[in-house]
Amino acid sequence: MSNETNMSKNVMTHNAATAGNDASVTEETAGRDIAPGPAEVVPVTAQATDRERPAQTGDAQPTHYKRFTRAQRIEHALLFISFTTLVITGLPQLYSQTWVGSIAIFSMGGIELVRILHRAAAVLLMLETIFHGGVVTYKVLVKRVRLTMMPGWQDIKDGFQALGYNFGIAKTPPRMGRYTFGEKVEYWAVIWGTVIMVLTGFMLWNPIATTRFLPGQAIPAAKAAHGGEALLAILSIITWHVYHVHIKHFNRSIFTGHISRHEMEEEHPLELAAIERGEEDAPVDPVRLRRRQQIFYPVATVISLLLLLGLYWFVTFEQTAIVTLPR
Repeated sequence: MSNETNMSKNVMTHNAATAGNDASVTEETAGRDIAPGPAEVVPVTAQATDRERPAQTGDAQPTHYKRFTRAQRIEHALLFISFTTLVITGLPQLYSQTWVGSIAIFSMGGIELVRILHRAAAVLLMLETIFHGGVVTYKVLVKRVRLTMMPGWQDIKDGFQALGYNFGIAKTPPRMGRYTFGEKVEYWAVIWGTVIMVLTGFMLWNPIATTRFLPGQAIPAAKAAHGGEALLAILSIITWHVYHVHIKHFNRSIFTGHISRHEMEEEHPLELAAIERGEEDAPVDPVRLRRRQQIFYPVATVISLLLLLGLYWFVTFEQTAIVTLPR
């Protein structure tokens, strides 16, 4: 009976999420964002044939669980598009003096078009960052979800246990919740990298204004930091993210929104256990939710407009004086 009760709770949670009350937040861009707690991952039964559906008995278990909302998957797609475009247009500029860089720039229509595409992708990344910040703030301040993407002491212990398990020292791998220590590292690396790239990108985009407040050496320093951080991001994506979500095991949840029970048992056993115990966050009182929204929406609107004005100022402040290639 307890399993049937938990299934009923989970189905009700899924229906509520479908109606638009899903309180989950992404993270994967990777992945990877400050994200929802375990209660916001809801089970979904198989839909095709009777054989694929769990038997309607007391031991029936859902085969899939909801992991990402449509909005989260769209955010990931925007991050993927902007990051990939920045890589394709940025690396040739970084290595413009090599024959590979020169051919790449020529094949994309010349340096001017490459620079325009690079800046357009940078603007898209900043817009996505502003949107993501608003979503996270809403979840935390209005819906009061738990900060499951925040790293803690347990993540450090999980990291050492995983290392020991890989070397045959520990007998079992760490049991982790909604987000593993690796996913949290990826998420905060994206945030750190975005901050560095935006700051140094502004300096390179507006070198004259930069040298009004900083010495001239700041420009080549910004260029070195911009290129170095870009290489670090590319290598981390290739060696860490691509391996863990595409090679080691192809994780389709960012495309489908759902994750299988087997994957939950392997990657997120603590979250699965919490779901099956029925440990769900209490729903937000509608009156309190409305009161918080009445405060949040006006403030968020003003802050968003200021950030968009700042982005416009970022883009139009001055004509860059740095020439990437001889004309």
